[in-house]
Amino acid sequence: PSTLIDLPWILFFLAILALLHYWLGLVALIGAAVLIGLTFVTNRIGKKPTRELAMLTATRSGMAESNLRHIETLAALGMRETMLGIWQRTNQHYLDAQDRLARSASQLGMVSRVFRLFLQSAILTVGALLVIDGKASGGVIFAASLLSGRALAPVDQAISNWRTFAAAREGWRRLNEMFEALPEQAPPDVQLPLPRLELAVDALMVAPPGASAPTLAGVTFRLQAGDAVGVIGPSGAGKSTLARALLGLWPARGGTVSLDGAAISQWHPELLGSTLGYLPQSVELFDGTIAQNIARFSGLQDSAQVIAAAQEAGVHDMIVSFPDGYETLVGRDGGNLSAGQRQRVGLARALFGTPFLVVLDEPNSNLDQQGEAALNTAIAAARARGAIVVVVAHRPALLAQTSHILFVRNGRMEAFGPRDVTLAKVLQTPGSRQAAQGDAPSEAASSATAGEPVKALRDDPVPSQADNVAVRGASE
Repeated sequence: PSTLIDLPWILFFLAILALLHYWLGLVALIGAAVLIGLTFVTNRIGKKPTRELAMLTATRSGMAESNLRHIETLAALGMRETMLGIWQRTNQHYLDAQDRLARSASQLGMVSRVFRLFLQSAILTVGALLVIDGKASGGVIFAASLLSGRALAPVDQAISNWRTFAAAREGWRRLNEMFEALPEQAPPDVQLPLPRLELAVDALMVAPPGASAPTLAGVTFRLQAGDAVGVIGPSGAGKSTLARALLGLWPARGGTVSLDGAAISQWHPELLGSTLGYLPQSVELFDGTIAQNIARFSGLQDSAQVIAAAQEAGVHDMIVSFPDGYETLVGRDGGNLSAGQRQRVGLARALFGTPFLVVLDEPNSNLDQQGEAALNTAIAAARARGAIVVVVAHRPALLAQTSHILFVRNGRMEAFGPRDVTLAKVLQTPGSRQAAQGDAPSEAASSATAGEPVKALRDDPVPSQADNVAVRGASE
């Protein structure tokens, strides 16, 4: 910044030199033009290496953090040396890029300093010739030398510090791009009441942030309070993409997601989040107590609400069995708990505050039989109180708790409707049986294609425990 403040004074010093004699001003002006040209050359040469260095810095740091977070997996699979080698190669690319940028900046800075010294000598020479010709006094020589040095010093400093300036400018550009992609949403002047009636999706098209090609398109369905839909399909069909889009995590490229007739963008994210529940595939707990994680780290957590959410998720007994109960520290990323325990605590967090829309992405991937039974009970309880539940499922056992089925394949919705009717339709379609079951086809699918479309699933809005046992036995 100090260099930029000094730059306007170049014109002032050049004007004073020109007042002493126009030859002195002309020589200094030519020298300043050459130095400014070197500044632009420095900018052009350093722009690409600076951007490359910024990308390598982010990649290097991210790789190091990822390796540290997954050190147990790397150690168990004998991958430590391999991943260390990959990181060292990335680190070497980073060092090479840093070296190239430092060399180019120092070389141009050296050229600038040498030329400035040459220019000062040239001005001294011009001043001496003027004194010899009697066109100036001896003091002009010293005055010209001092003024030219002051005039051209900011340009020399700018070239020397250009690397830091370019890095700051590149960081500023990236921040602007980030803020433009994720603009801050101010709370609307009119606060809509929290949704409690309906979820409507119309011609939804979604693409991951930063990607151009959509991974999900043509999704249209409608659910009422108390409904539950099971989203099924093969791996990579777009099930998790749909889950993120319903919560507004990935913005829609086309179509709308509405709650009670209003697009979800009409609510402030923090306000809308209080009426949403989400359990992602990979459950991430935050460093703190179990109670804090269930309460979503709200400052004034209500103990009754925390316990109610834990009981609804069927995890209360497990929590109180710990020596510290709800005050048990989960550790970084929930490392003090097993995968199944993290998933059950994550389910309680999703149910905290009796949310209206609950989205569960493969919520039983790490659960045992007891945990799966608690999950089924939680889904039934949420439906009973008027919530809408969206369950991304690979195991047929969870489908017993749903009222509707949504089948997606190759990024498109192929079927939606009442559970039994849609399952029968999907499973009887050639090539759809295994796709409907995802990665875990079961005997229930075989019996459906043989003309017995999922007899284990009844038509009750909220299936009974007998249904759960029947479906679980079919899946096993």
